[in-house]
Parts: sequence; structure tokens; C-alpha cells
Amino acid sequence: MRAVIQRVSQASCTVNNQITGSIDHGFLVLLGIEDADTAEDLQWLAQKIVNLRVFGDENGLMNKALADIDGNILLISQFTLFAQTKKGNRPSFIRAARPDKAVPLYEKMINTLEELIGKKIATGLFGADMKISLVNDGPVTIIMDTKDKE
Repeated sequence: MRAVIQRVSQASCTVNNQITGSIDHGFLVLLGIEDADTAEDLQWLAQKIVNLRVFGDENGLMNKALADIDGNILLISQFTLFAQTKKGNRPSFIRAARPDKAVPLYEKMINTLEELIGKKIATGLFGADMKISLVNDGPVTIIMDTKDKE
């Protein structure tokens, strides 16, 4: 699993001119799922996301996690995070999981994040042509990959 986590002051997802999810301060998480991903990968990544201390404390230091600021999450599925660009100019997405594997893991990630932060999270629509709008706060953008846990 691969995630691009952006600290945002606001973010939203629109599909067919309808907003599917919208948040104020918190994280926009772009999530890529590959065939090799497991429930353990999901649990590790979810814990890292909710405990990531990148929000400012009273001294302006990045010392607070989502729970400390009552932050929100907008989770977007994005298979293109597994683009392979080594050969030619057209990316290959062969490592990205097919929907029959990716959808259950994406839905499990939604449930796991909701359990960990104790409230509903906002989402996009799996497989849809989504328009993402965000105000990156900082900017703070962090990339995590469950195959590189060091």
C-alpha cells in the first residue's frame, strides 16, 4: 500500500458535479493498493496515518496528531500511485490491484480509519473520475509505503 498524505486546511472530492466528500482541517490521503497488500499492511498504514504528528502545537512545532486537533480525513483511492515509468512514456499500472482485491481493502481502510479516529471520514468514489480540490497547509506532504517501513 502506498499513501500520499497531505496536511490540508480544506479538501473535497467531486464526481459528476456532486461533492462525495469534504473536510476542513486534517489529511487528504491518496491511497494506492497493490496485489501484494495484506490486512497487516492496512493496519500498519492506518495507525501511521492517524498518529502522524505534523500539526502545530502552541509553539508552532509539528507535534500534534489528528486526534489532538479534532482533524478529519478525506480518503481517495488512486491506483496511479503504482505507476511504473521506467520504460517508455506511457505508465504501466500492472502492480496496482484489480478492483476485486482493491475495493474490499479500500472499504476496510475506511472502516479502520473511522474506528481509529472515532468518527466518519470523507471519501471519494472508487474507480470514478474524481476532481480533487485542496488547500495544502504548509505545504506538508508525506509519502508512505508499506513495503518500506524503515
